[in-house]
Amino acid sequence: MTNALVPGTTRIGLLARIEAKPDHVRDVEELLTGALVLAREEAGTTLWFALRLGPTTFGIFDAFGTEEDRTAHLQGRIASALMEHAPKLLAEAPEILPVEVLAAKLP
Repeated sequence: MTNALVPGTTRIGLLARIEAKPDHVRDVEELLTGALVLAREEAGTTLWFALRLGPTTFGIFDAFGTEEDRTAHLQGRIASALMEHAPKLLAEAPEILPVEVLAAKLP
């Protein structure tokens, strides 16, 4: 769908909520900040943010131009690394929601 308020390269996204085990907060932070290099390698991932939402709660927001780009990201190296380390580092499975970007201010 075309929307004049959103560039075509950022029209759909993912919003993930990640809850770290209290003794692994620093490990989750390092995993997420280290994933930036992987996000930069994904041509279809046009925006990628790692977020701290609370003392043990983190998030990721990323945006894509196409459903194919979003699917490729979900099957990519960041998701694989997160799921590989989830049993040790996370208090629960990550909550990953597909989203539609309604409006955006970009540089």
